[in-house]
Amino acid sequence: MRVDLFDFELPEERIALRPAEPRDSARMLLVRPGEEFADLKVGDLPSLLETGDVLVLNDTRVIPAQLKGRRVRGEAVAHVDATLHMRVGPDRWLAFMRPGKRVAVGDRIQFGHSAEACMLGQLDATVIEKGEAGEALLAFDVSGPVLDEALHAVGHIPLPPYIASKRADDERDRRDYQTVYAKEEGAVAAPTAGLHFTPELFAALEAKGIEQQFVTLHVGAGTFLPVKADDTAEHKMHSEIGHVSAETAAALNAAKARGSRIVAVGTTSLRLMESAARADGTIAAWSGPTDIFITPGYRFKFVDALMTNFHLPRSTLFMLVSAFCGLERMQGVYAHAIADGYRFYSYGDASLLFRNDR
Repeated sequence: MRVDLFDFELPEERIALRPAEPRDSARMLLVRPGEEFADLKVGDLPSLLETGDVLVLNDTRVIPAQLKGRRVRGEAVAHVDATLHMRVGPDRWLAFMRPGKRVAVGDRIQFGHSAEACMLGQLDATVIEKGEAGEALLAFDVSGPVLDEALHAVGHIPLPPYIASKRADDERDRRDYQTVYAKEEGAVAAPTAGLHFTPELFAALEAKGIEQQFVTLHVGAGTFLPVKADDTAEHKMHSEIGHVSAETAAALNAAKARGSRIVAVGTTSLRLMESAARADGTIAAWSGPTDIFITPGYRFKFVDALMTNFHLPRSTLFMLVSAFCGLERMQGVYAHAIADGYRFYSYGDASLLFRNDR
């Protein structure tokens, strides 16, 4: 499909720079097939679901994956930034380098070398491979838990470009850009639909008899990359590592068998479940990389409803929701949201979408 079909104009003031407080006070647009839109709050979620429905949440935890460094090549020194996006070994990460043209295979990169840094705040790496669009494979001088500790000392929270271009990250972001149920470290971007959940909302969901299951998809920085191709068939998705346990798969299959609905909290949960789903409409235990790219025409195998934020124009995520509800329907949804003052992107408001199979 033509990528320009997924374009729209978004006023700058619609981009949220901070989340709603409290988190579950954010607005939520309800979209059901054949019905008018309903303007609600995230806190209304329990009343919109039925006893026995299952929320599937991504329990990945964001790490400080934005690194500022110096490329050292003999006497020549240049400043470079790295955004880690996928771990491929105890000491190795794939990263997007900016500016990418400043690094070459064999270069040494020094991260955190400054007057303010303590010894722990010094982290060196070697460029092992150079890929397209500024991507590089970095081998760090330390590995495993020691590398994890060093990243926490040196790194910054990798705020999305549409926020980072307007303000610097701060200590508040270390709390705000993390779900309250984050557990498994490895993401470099938050599963943002989950940012709306609070302990009080979980208590209300449990009181209604709505089940919660957790999967893990370590969201990569590739989620922020624009689709530069003119046709969706020419776009290459970056892989992300995910895991669905055997226990979770069994619980989800049992819910499907009794006629309950599977509600993905976020596009990351949806993409992982659709990666693990089988042709017979069941889901398998699953672990590994996924580069699933969902566009209109895709036949969903497992997910019935999706809670998600409002996405960028021409993005793979707007393509996904257009596949879920129909392109024309989602164009109407976004026009309504823009006109009615909804807040967009990672710190913005939410929508609850029920799948349209027509």
